[in-house]
Amino acid sequence: MASKINDENAKELIASGKPVVIDFWAEWCGPCRAIAPSVDELAEEYEGKVIIGKYNVDDDADLSAEYSIRNIPTLLFFKEGKLVDKHVGSASKADLEAKIKALL
Repeated sequence: MASKINDENAKELIASGKPVVIDFWAEWCGPCRAIAPSVDELAEEYEGKVIIGKYNVDDDADLSAEYSIRNIPTLLFFKEGKLVDKHVGSASKADLEAKIKALL
């Protein structure tokens, strides 16, 4: 299961030095719900290696504003505290996993 990421814990997680994947989503977003099972499965498969979490844009706004998130789902990929990749829209589990492997 993906971790819950919010404005309170996001900076600390990104600065941890571990690879981080943040899924920006909302409950009402169909494509967000479509990729949610893949994100949760990848979170379990890469537990301990990569921090994978979900950021609800309806509950928090600071991080989405900072990274100019205009469409959801958007996934941001961080390595050593720096944004290294971004994916907007739906994606297959294999596509997401390839991006995660690039972080390792």
